[in-house]
Amino acid sequence: MNPYQTVCEQLQQTPKTWLVTGVAGFIGSNLLETLLKLNQKVVGLDNFATGHQYNLDEVQSQVSAEQWANFHFIKGDIRNLADCQQACAGVDYVLHEAALGSVPRSIADPITTNETNISGFLNMLTAARDAGVSSFTYAASSSTYGDHPALPKVEEHIGHPLSPYAVTKYVNELYADVFARAYGFKSIGLRYFNVFGKRQDPNGAYAAVIPKWTASMIAGDDVFINGDGETSRDFCFIENTVQANILAATTTDENAKNQVYNVAVGDRTTLNELYRAIQNALAENGVQYDKDPIYRDFRAGDVRHSQASIAKIQQHLGYAPKYKIAEGIQLAMQWYVHNLT
Repeated sequence: MNPYQTVCEQLQQTPKTWLVTGVAGFIGSNLLETLLKLNQKVVGLDNFATGHQYNLDEVQSQVSAEQWANFHFIKGDIRNLADCQQACAGVDYVLHEAALGSVPRSIADPITTNETNISGFLNMLTAARDAGVSSFTYAASSSTYGDHPALPKVEEHIGHPLSPYAVTKYVNELYADVFARAYGFKSIGLRYFNVFGKRQDPNGAYAAVIPKWTASMIAGDDVFINGDGETSRDFCFIENTVQANILAATTTDENAKNQVYNVAVGDRTTLNELYRAIQNALAENGVQYDKDPIYRDFRAGDVRHSQASIAKIQQHLGYAPKYKIAEGIQLAMQWYVHNLT
């Protein structure tokens, strides 16, 4: 039995209380669904800036009435310390997902990104420390690697940030380290690499590439690729990300704490390859899309190539990604076809 299965079985035998911030968002709602299915108690915090009620409604449809009764939702904002304090009360584990993502959004509006991702993060750290929670796990980002050219990306070697968003996520790591040193409050940061899967929003100016392209293909609209299509990313299916969060939250190894870890599969896929994979997976689900992509200028703030080393998280947390990109795309396309057609 792998470490994740062991942890899940232990949780079912001894339920805990979890706080998931950003619970109505893509990653947050997937964490909520898994935790409720494990019969955990979950407090959720969200202000619906980027999350949606329909994500929570879908989770409710996927769990039993008894499991759903274990969920308590707080409509609140991490920029408000009192909301963070209310949410942390009586909680064992914190999974802090709430943030304003997107490199382009941060370039367009650095102030709001800073307020949410830095001030909001500091509020959550402070509230969790004062509440005496057992563990604090937060969403870090692969954007922290910035212009560092080496591949694969190794946690200890980063470059200069290329966007305000990247600055905010790096500052999160700095604050987390200071809280460990100054207050003895250790946390774990998870540097996500291009997470994708069900409930990832295809709408809006800052939609991620996979849901945005998928929605366009289903609708028969044009698909745009920034640059020549040879830009590459380490795409990570949502179930792998959920596994990493639960392993991080429940680890009892003190040496594994006050660390940051890459969360990915350790592979690289170009945008051209991704385009074909989505096109083929949609065809297998009855959606034919025969247009060629339209290439346009590279996007400001984007790095050319990104690929993670996952050796550290494998060694310290027992992480074993179950889904490669091909399997994840197949599952994601089934969800999008069901929900967008």
